[in-house]
Amino acid sequence: MDKVLIETLKDGVLTLTMNRPEARNALNLEMSDLMVAALQRAQLDPAVRAIVLTGAGGAFCAGGDVKSMAAGRDASQTFEQRATRLRDRAEASRLLHEIPKPTIAVIPGPAAGAGLALAMACDFRIAVDSARLTVAFAKVGLSGDYGASWFLTQLVGAARAKELLMFSPLLDADEALALGLLHRVYPPGLFQEQAAAFVAALANGPSVTLGYIKQNVNLAARADLRTSIDSEATHQVRCMGTADHAEAARAFVEKRPPKFVGA
Repeated sequence: MDKVLIETLKDGVLTLTMNRPEARNALNLEMSDLMVAALQRAQLDPAVRAIVLTGAGGAFCAGGDVKSMAAGRDASQTFEQRATRLRDRAEASRLLHEIPKPTIAVIPGPAAGAGLALAMACDFRIAVDSARLTVAFAKVGLSGDYGASWFLTQLVGAARAKELLMFSPLLDADEALALGLLHRVYPPGLFQEQAAAFVAALANGPSVTLGYIKQNVNLAARADLRTSIDSEATHQVRCMGTADHAEAARAFVEKRPPKFVGA
């Protein structure tokens, strides 16, 4: 397919596939705009119960399109125009992080720069064991975008985030797993099967509840205990009124697995 972003929806899972394999799925303006639009739609679509971000051709995403940068892609724009445009494209990271649905980066190969930032924006990151990850920005004289510095700091702490941003080491999958940048690593023969099972477990779960769990954890990263407890109480009572909670309670009594409908 010649689309730079392929959207597929199956069994409650929206898969967004970055599709510029000749450029290791580097982000161009069209792909960035399509990704933001797709995530905005997914946020409101009850048929979408989980969102997967992945890449075509054995790569995840090489980050920004450095070749187009070198060609002076935005040279005609003012400083303010360029900054505003970059903020608009980075909305993809915010949506992946805040949409009240599980988001999963399925990483079949290299992830760098803004591509790694998009992966870090997701709730979960699953990689093939041959994948390589790098922050990359400093290597091309840039300080970082798409929320890279925020996500790194949340995941590994300020001191390690500075190290990764300034030195941009090339991390193999096991190193990234040890740092907390990845959740699961699988060999090629098991990667697709295990990633699909991981995603299906989320898509088949109690969707409203999972959304509130995500909001609770995101809030806990920036709020005090009192605020978190107050928010938890509101969300817990909301979950008590869902069909999925009623089903889970019946299933518990009947000693069987629950069948969640996402409502």
